[in-house]
Amino acid sequence: MDETTQPKEEKQENMQEDTQTQQAEEHKSQHASEKAKWYIIHTYAGHENKVERSLKQRVESMKFTDRVFDIIVPTRNTIKVSQGKKETVKEKIFPGYVLVKMILDDETWIMVRSTPGVTSFIGAGNKPTPISEKEVEAIQKFMKLEEPMYKVQFSVGEAVKITDGPFTEFLGTIESIDEARGKVKVLVSIFGRETPVELDFLQVKKI
Repeated sequence: MDETTQPKEEKQENMQEDTQTQQAEEHKSQHASEKAKWYIIHTYAGHENKVERSLKQRVESMKFTDRVFDIIVPTRNTIKVSQGKKETVKEKIFPGYVLVKMILDDETWIMVRSTPGVTSFIGAGNKPTPISEKEVEAIQKFMKLEEPMYKVQFSVGEAVKITDGPFTEFLGTIESIDEARGKVKVLVSIFGRETPVELDFLQVKKI
């Protein structure tokens, strides 16, 4: 064998080995991910995001990336009306719950359960019960809905004062609430008769 060609051949062999090793690792990771299931963990109220961050850090530091694949705090955009202003906020769909896609074994169970803020796995008895991919897909679709919901601060039958529009300063009672459109229907007394008037959340305030 020509000595000048040997290093080149060895280099090609090494590259092929590296490629095969990488493909084997990717296949192994994909196979492991397919075996993983989604579980729901319960957390202390208000600790959902903290638990998510802590779990991700622990997965990395404990080298559990081949067994824990995804951690989600289900949220969606909500428009909150406060002091006459609209503000888009991230609202938790299921307060106190975090979704984790993982291969459940003794080590991963202990890792999750010992994370500060986690109170338990959701399941029958002491056994964590996985939820279906279909349920998770439905939650993820709900999270991505473009039309934000309004965070309702009013209730039907509540007395309000109109602050904007032709009926400014009139008092009325909320007859119905349209959360999706951010509208309320208010019964206003005009000429001794109660007349329904549709208004934006920003046009009324509590008395």
